[in-house]
Amino acid sequence: MTTRNAARHEPFRLGMLLRDTRYRNGTIQAISFILLAISLFWLVDNTVRNLAALGKDFSFEFLWRTAGYDISQRPIDYTSASTHARAALVGLLNTLIVAALACITATILGVFAGVLRLSSNWIVGRLMTLYVESFRNVPALLWIIVVAAVMSEAMPAPTAFRGDNPDASMLLWDSIAVTNRGIYAPSPGFSTDLGQLDLPFGSVNLGLLAIIAVLAGSFAMHRLLVNNARHVQSRTGRRPQTWWKSIAVFAIPLLALLYALGFYLQYPELKGLNFISGLQLRNSLIALWIGLSIYTGAFIAEIVRSGILAISRGQTEAAHALGLRPGQTMRLVILPQALRIIVPPLISQYLNITKNTSLGLAVGYMDLRSTLGGITINQTGRELEGMLMMMLIYVSISLIISGVMNIYNNRIILKER
Repeated sequence: MTTRNAARHEPFRLGMLLRDTRYRNGTIQAISFILLAISLFWLVDNTVRNLAALGKDFSFEFLWRTAGYDISQRPIDYTSASTHARAALVGLLNTLIVAALACITATILGVFAGVLRLSSNWIVGRLMTLYVESFRNVPALLWIIVVAAVMSEAMPAPTAFRGDNPDASMLLWDSIAVTNRGIYAPSPGFSTDLGQLDLPFGSVNLGLLAIIAVLAGSFAMHRLLVNNARHVQSRTGRRPQTWWKSIAVFAIPLLALLYALGFYLQYPELKGLNFISGLQLRNSLIALWIGLSIYTGAFIAEIVRSGILAISRGQTEAAHALGLRPGQTMRLVILPQALRIIVPPLISQYLNITKNTSLGLAVGYMDLRSTLGGITINQTGRELEGMLMMMLIYVSISLIISGVMNIYNNRIILKER
């Protein structure tokens, strides 16, 4: 104790910044920060000097120029007369759409494959092993190209649906057509137009915003019902049924709004050499969606399998002793506990899907990489600005996905008392 007090009252000397543990950590952090600041300053200064030597400046003014190119798959209104900012927004929406679809289908496929790989049936288990080992050991780009080739070569042309005895027929009561140009399906329409909301990047349909607002309100009411049921259960030991209330909370407001907006479906119709009306899912979207799903699903299957194997065998035996069937045991006992192990590596797979959407360039899918990071950069010569924007957008998407999944992981994690 005397030695520590003596060291504490010792006069300060510069050598103590590195030798004394009271100052060493702060000194190292300060030196690291100074070196990082110097490196960033040199990088920015060097970039500015090189741009000046090339006669360029650093500006995002190019975003408001006319794009001058078409985008085949566009979820919002867009023409070649739109701005590069609008084109980047369309590419971003295309990226988010295919990423969301691939995350959902890859998760479903991975969970089924992971569970079935542990099946006691020898054939089922070996088939799932064959799927996992085959798809995860081949690059995702090859699967995307294979799916695109199958869709383009094996599917019938739109003209095959013509005539009294057509060579091909539509599915689901003549509502869906699978062709070599893509899949044509019914698209939603509204007879009542609420107008458009003008934004810097374009206009947004107010009817769509109203549907989103109703769904958000329904979700908030559902959360209140669930929280109230938990509160009642903690007080009385009995949990009230909320499933029918949740269905009503979601269905009634949404159906009422759709009725007020005059909701109807536009079915695809064959006119000339192609289908018109309806919703067209182009081969590029389908190839990227299916390719990423089957590739990432193989990795998720291994994550699910390892999570299930990490649960003690006694949990399964206890569930069987209570009279639960194997399916109920897996759904009610094993998987809920395995989620605590599955979710952290699952986040990485979702991030991989989001970043791998850039592979759509190989099959002509106009995502963020093809629009902002491709044609826009080539036309404007703004490589630095375009790449910085694209990197910032990808980082933001990844952080949002990680944040949402981490929130979910914190909710299901085992709490110690």
